[in-house]
Amino acid sequence: MKAMILAAGRGERMRPLTDHTPKPLLPVAGRPLIEHHLRALHRAGVREVVINTAWLGARIEQHLGDGHRFGLRLAYSREPEGALETGGGIRQALPLLGEAPFLVINGDIWCDLALQPLLRVPRGLAHLVLVDNPDHNRDGDFVLAQGRVRAEGPGRRLTYAGIGVFQPALWNGTAPGAFPLAPLLRQAMAAGQVTGEHHRGRWLDVGTPERLRSLDAELQHTD
Repeated sequence: MKAMILAAGRGERMRPLTDHTPKPLLPVAGRPLIEHHLRALHRAGVREVVINTAWLGARIEQHLGDGHRFGLRLAYSREPEGALETGGGIRQALPLLGEAPFLVINGDIWCDLALQPLLRVPRGLAHLVLVDNPDHNRDGDFVLAQGRVRAEGPGRRLTYAGIGVFQPALWNGTAPGAFPLAPLLRQAMAAGQVTGEHHRGRWLDVGTPERLRSLDAELQHTD
């Protein structure tokens, strides 16, 4: 299964760190954040990875190259300035991802989830990893009940971890351009086409300098 890392964001909340360094290249425990994802994907058995880029994208490509030093083959989906949001960014990358299901990871998270068990065809259009609600998203995103994910209804409300497996058909009927992923997911949820799982391990949205420093300090002692 191929994978995609979402790395096109400007990283506004990370400024001034991201004024001259793309967020995926910010160091955590001695290596850029995106390298942690690449190593985890290689351990899971993934060998082909697509990375979307926009802000300072050339710096990302220059640093990672073709991926051979990670045991991977990397391809880049270059987006216009301002990027295409998550839904539009993945749609543009579909020709590189192919017709089979693919794994997507947000480039600005860190998670100790073992990825290999995710590398299977979802029972619907998508399979999402959900986590306990962090302080910055206490209301959560979606409801998980009996393995199905819904936008509303009874069940435990959790936060989308930024990790999921998707069928290309989720983007059927969409047009090129910038658009979010969430409306596509909610439409699929209404049709009972989204499954999910609750990851109870370590997860962090590395969205601010404070969280980056906290993660760096934690991993310096464990990585």
